[in-house]
Amino acid sequence: MKPTHALSAAMVAVTLLTAGCASNQPTSTNYSTQADASTYGTIENIQVVRVDPATSGAGAVAGGLVGALVGNQIGSGGGRTAATAAGAIGGAVVGNQIESNRNAPHDMYQISIRLDNGDYRTVNQDNAYDLRVGSRVRMVDGRVYRY
Repeated sequence: MKPTHALSAAMVAVTLLTAGCASNQPTSTNYSTQADASTYGTIENIQVVRVDPATSGAGAVAGGLVGALVGNQIGSGGGRTAATAAGAIGGAVVGNQIESNRNAPHDMYQISIRLDNGDYRTVNQDNAYDLRVGSRVRMVDGRVYRY
């Protein structure tokens, strides 16, 4: 196998592994398996909060690898090395910008609930629909629904 093909295959493998590890899904607790007293309650407070998700760096890594791969196809000798380095840097900048745009800041509703068993929970969700302070609610899979 030619060195350029081996380098290309290695870059693709690292890109796929890195992309497979990245996750922007928020973690949530499954409340449906707990007792009924811990899934029913009353809303005590609702606030709108601004969520600014951070970039994981996966966009920069993937962009850098793709940029280096493209830059390596240009020129020969010292020019190829310079093109590879420039492609890696440019790709990393573009990849990070794409990831930042995808993870744009957004508003969430922070809902504070006093559960029937006396516990206090705070849940963030993207909408509040018909939820109001004092509403009876049920928590299912980390979301709050009017009861």
